[in-house]
Amino acid sequence: MPTERFQFPGSGGHQLAAALDLPDAQPLAYALFAHCFTCSKDNLAARRISAALAARGIAVLRFDFTGLGASEGEFENATFSSNVADLVLAADHLRSSHRAPSLLIGHSLGGAAVLAAAAQIPEAKAIATIAAPSDPSHVTGLFAGDIETIRAEGQVDVSLAGRPFTIKREFLDDIAEHNLMAEIAKLHRALLILHAPTDDTIGIDNATKIFVAAKHPKSFVSLDHADHLLSDRRDATYAASVIAAWAQRYIDAEPPAPTAGAPEVPRLVTVQETGDGKFQQQISVGPHRLLADEPASVGGHDSGPGPYDLLLSALGACTSMTLRLYAERKALPLDRVTVTLSHAKIHAEDCAECETKVGLLDRIERVIGIEGDLSAEQRAKLIEIADKCPVHRTLTSEVSIITRSAD
Repeated sequence: MPTERFQFPGSGGHQLAAALDLPDAQPLAYALFAHCFTCSKDNLAARRISAALAARGIAVLRFDFTGLGASEGEFENATFSSNVADLVLAADHLRSSHRAPSLLIGHSLGGAAVLAAAAQIPEAKAIATIAAPSDPSHVTGLFAGDIETIRAEGQVDVSLAGRPFTIKREFLDDIAEHNLMAEIAKLHRALLILHAPTDDTIGIDNATKIFVAAKHPKSFVSLDHADHLLSDRRDATYAASVIAAWAQRYIDAEPPAPTAGAPEVPRLVTVQETGDGKFQQQISVGPHRLLADEPASVGGHDSGPGPYDLLLSALGACTSMTLRLYAERKALPLDRVTVTLSHAKIHAEDCAECETKVGLLDRIERVIGIEGDLSAEQRAKLIEIADKCPVHRTLTSEVSIITRSAD
């Protein structure tokens, strides 16, 4: 996965460090990611979610807010308002250099920031928040014991996540001025809220308040057993897969348009290691992206179907499509087809219909459910037609596979 690293000017005139994670093929859409309070663009959740979305064809821009990570400026001079302004400038940079973000993603206080910034990013059709507070002032709970001192003395050094940070009175005043609930109520964008019921940093009641305040379309997904920072790789990958699947309905995906009058060219299937775990692979087919993996029991992340799962999926999809085409051609009252498949290795001697009688053979069992007001004869004919699907014919015929080095 290629990553472009660069800087762009923030709202305070400082250079902000950014990383744009790109798919290997042309991006279907662009997203903007806002990290959590006192985190950086390179924290585990930000990197893993961005990488997983890039694997699904969505380019993601993540950057360090003022005074954090590799960005210039002083953290104590940043406010919630300046973070929102920096997000708008990041979207401006994407708009001028690539394409405006159609998806905004925010983690923790970054979630509140993208909700506040959305009105100034008109191209953003969808917003996803992860463990976001319903009120940005919720973050002051991290240093509640120091608030009176901050107001009295103007600033105080506090310890957050084991690191010292200076919090100023201006930060408290600024964050208190934001009425996020009112902004959410007039959002009028598709909203996905992801939150763990056991989050002990920002409670699940925050997700409830955001959900109630927002207008439809809105969705909630529970991140069961995840911690606030999504420190478990599986939780970050799951969140990314949910966001990618949900966002497809709303984002401005732009796959390459076919040339008028040009002959149809078979699409290449490209499979490439993602580097996330031992087995995870990114599969690219034209504008489509999906992951392949192995179950955790054999060392994978179980983040996608395995190779044999994909093989069975191809046969099942082809079977169902073939039956549908036949039913339409014959005007049969076929309502729905459901194909269930399984694969196993069997001893050749146990296969009465097989020519080979020594060693092990692959056996695929296919069970076809047919719904509709069909006669027994029509059902039998559909079962017979199943064997004529192109993938079935490929699997049962002689296949030539030619392998050569890409070099």
